[in-house]
Amino acid sequence: MWASTILLLAAAAYMVLLFAIASFGDRRAATGRSIINSSVVYALSLAVYCTSWTFYGSVGRAAASGLDFLPIYLGPTLVFCLGWVLLSRILRVSKAHRITSIADLLASRFGKSGAVAGLVSVIAVIGSVPYIALQLKAVSTSLNVLLEYQGSFGEGSQTASVLRNTELWVAAVLALFAVLFGTRKIDASERHEGIVAAIAFESIVKLVAFVAVGLFAGLVLFDGFGDIFARAAVRPELAKLFDFGGPAASIEWIGLTFLAMAAIVCLPRQFQVMVVENVDERHLDRALWLFPAYLIAINLFVVPIALAGLLSAPAGTDPDTLVLTLPLAAGYNGLALLAFLGGLSAAASMVIVETVALSTMICNDLVVPMLLRLGRLAADTRPVLLGIRRAAIGLVVLLGFAYVRVVRESYGLVSIGLVSFAAVAQFFPAIVFGLFWRRANRLGVLVGITAGFLVWAYTLLLPSFASVGWLPRELFEQGPFGISLLRPSTLFGLEGLDPVTHGLFWSMLFNITGIVGVSLFVEQSALERSQAALFVDYWRGAGREEGRLWRGTAQISDLVQLVGRFLGEAQTRQTFDAEARRRGRDPAALAADAETVRLAERLLAGAIGSASARVMVASVVHEEPIGTEEVMRILDETSQAIEYSRRLEQQSRALEATTAELRRANERLRELDRLKDDFVSTVSHELRTPLTSIRSFSEILLDNPTLEQQQRQEFLRIIVTESERLTRLINDMLDLAKIEAGKLEWHMQPVSASEVAREAAAAMGQLFRDKRVKLEVKLTDALSTTIADRDRLFQVIVNLLSNAVKFSPGDVGLVALTVENETDGVRLSVADNGPGVAPNQREAIFERFRQVGDTLTSKPEGSGLGLAISRMIIEHFGGRTWVEDGPGGGAIFRVWLPRQPAAALAG
Repeated sequence: MWASTILLLAAAAYMVLLFAIASFGDRRAATGRSIINSSVVYALSLAVYCTSWTFYGSVGRAAASGLDFLPIYLGPTLVFCLGWVLLSRILRVSKAHRITSIADLLASRFGKSGAVAGLVSVIAVIGSVPYIALQLKAVSTSLNVLLEYQGSFGEGSQTASVLRNTELWVAAVLALFAVLFGTRKIDASERHEGIVAAIAFESIVKLVAFVAVGLFAGLVLFDGFGDIFARAAVRPELAKLFDFGGPAASIEWIGLTFLAMAAIVCLPRQFQVMVVENVDERHLDRALWLFPAYLIAINLFVVPIALAGLLSAPAGTDPDTLVLTLPLAAGYNGLALLAFLGGLSAAASMVIVETVALSTMICNDLVVPMLLRLGRLAADTRPVLLGIRRAAIGLVVLLGFAYVRVVRESYGLVSIGLVSFAAVAQFFPAIVFGLFWRRANRLGVLVGITAGFLVWAYTLLLPSFASVGWLPRELFEQGPFGISLLRPSTLFGLEGLDPVTHGLFWSMLFNITGIVGVSLFVEQSALERSQAALFVDYWRGAGREEGRLWRGTAQISDLVQLVGRFLGEAQTRQTFDAEARRRGRDPAALAADAETVRLAERLLAGAIGSASARVMVASVVHEEPIGTEEVMRILDETSQAIEYSRRLEQQSRALEATTAELRRANERLRELDRLKDDFVSTVSHELRTPLTSIRSFSEILLDNPTLEQQQRQEFLRIIVTESERLTRLINDMLDLAKIEAGKLEWHMQPVSASEVAREAAAAMGQLFRDKRVKLEVKLTDALSTTIADRDRLFQVIVNLLSNAVKFSPGDVGLVALTVENETDGVRLSVADNGPGVAPNQREAIFERFRQVGDTLTSKPEGSGLGLAISRMIIEHFGGRTWVEDGPGGGAIFRVWLPRQPAAALAG
């Protein structure tokens, strides 16, 4: 007896705890201290995706078909990791338009269409009822499993007989919870903070419970997870679970992954927590990785639990109940109770959020439009709307209860879930096209969704009715009228796919074809174009002037009275006064212009949806139709504005490019200024050094007339050498100035490059001997003639040899001077075995004032003008100069000069 009592008390205590958390959340929200204003809480609320299907059904699917459960969680992971653009756009647009549900989103996008909203609401209810039934069935099944273990968990009792009728009790309690905390406010776009807080808590409970069972399976029942996999690997019937199968299995994976991707966006409960209950758009940024991390964590132990159950659970155990039977069979009743509460959390969170979302859709998009047509809305509509939503919650839960009683054991948890997923997936093409394709229109969406839904019902829903005897099995086994091509399981002869993938393929094909086909051939209305601009071009700011498409007359008192019927007179007056102050006007003088009418419609949309709000506003506003000429004028103005914006963007880009060029020029000037400072410093040093030597030795000679002849001769030699050095420096500077100014005199004539190279080598011989560097000269015997200034070519070769000896190590230094004939010219090379030139410096060393340090000296000798002058001279000759790596290290400076034809010599 105590077992049933414990179960009853535990379940009751847990529900009381949820009520307390929800109540606390609502009280904190009333005082302005939200407890859900957190990205972590937001991510945990998104985990309402993990229902009893995750908690029980994933293990059952893994036990039956291995890793086939993964696509259901791979889809949401891909959406959150890669599809953040879609999620961000849905969230941003919905916040801007006070969207209350997925039906309201599509209705608002496609011309605020009541037909679209009603169609989506009906499909959402029909598709969600099996899923709600799945949760009730899961709770009932789990409770029955606990009660069946009477030997280890206690004795039977009258209490147990009450608990065995658990679907009804659970349905009643969850419906009560949803009514108390989900229908307190008339504005459906406002957050239900108590519910969100409770859902976040339940996400923690089900994660902790599932992980606890997983650790128990691996560390208590077996000697680690490796032991589980090792034992499974030696059993052929378990080893085959890890076989991915052939092409059909791959197609199934792709289909289920796409189905899950669509479901995470289109499920009413996911839209409710992701969009309607969102406190701050920035919370999505962290949820993009927190939610996938949660999915990974809760699915990490699915396979170990499934394998542990197949290895150790009693024969005949339902795979969907392995999370419970593993601890029960081992006598761990406390862990089994925790697992039961985890499954209860998974089921309860789904039912609560789903019923709240569906009640809003039923009220705003089905009942209110009908009452408007009948003229039955009372003056104070708030009690009426709240009553409708509460009744809708009870109706939805009752339908779920009826479905589970009718279908009962015909379908497993996973089968029921996939059928529901495929139903709401029919909204996915409309959402994607609606947010990214301007031409998608209302009629195309109506045709596409209707066609997809009918195919879904034919291929997936009706077979479930046949399985319980509501429809003849022959109809589905042989096809209507015996036409095999129309069999629901192999429609049009498509075979080899599982029922869900098969139904998803055909429903998506009909859906997308309908939307695209009709939208391409049917024109949009003016309102549809305006809404398309608002949704598709939202990021670029297009469509913000939708008020220009409205023209008519209205009274501000009528608008205030209308909105006050739904939101209350005080709140309405406060909102309109705030709007007047925002526009810099006296609240008493606020005019009923297009912007005010749009404000009233937006306020009403948060309470009754965009489609019904438009109808209500039209009842007090006298709107004038807009003719074709007026629309064309607005479009022309819009086109002009777009063109003007495009030109501004072009000018902005041009300005950015100019700014970048100026920035680069400024950086270049700074570099030149630095080089100038280095040049002045170098030249000053180079001038000061010989001048100092000349002055010092001259003063010595002047002050010491009796100095020995030998020493006098040495000092005079030094004075002459330093004078020559000073002369070279001055000549380099003069040459550079003349070359840049174009005033250098050139004596162009045919010259032999080999002869000039031989003379330069002879002139530099003593320097090489003094530096103890070996000089090798390899000159061609063939005619190496080119047109050049002989003295300037000599200057270039001397400069290259001077650089080479300067950077070559003493004693082991080696410089090679080579002249070679080529087909179209003469190539002169000076190679050394010094430190070489880094690749990033090979052009810089030919710049003026530029010097590159080496490993032998911290600052090279010279002014840094030699190579710059040499390149200018060679380029004047029509040649080119460059540097490259030597084969054994060092650097090779190369000069190429065009060949002089023999005919030129004769002339």
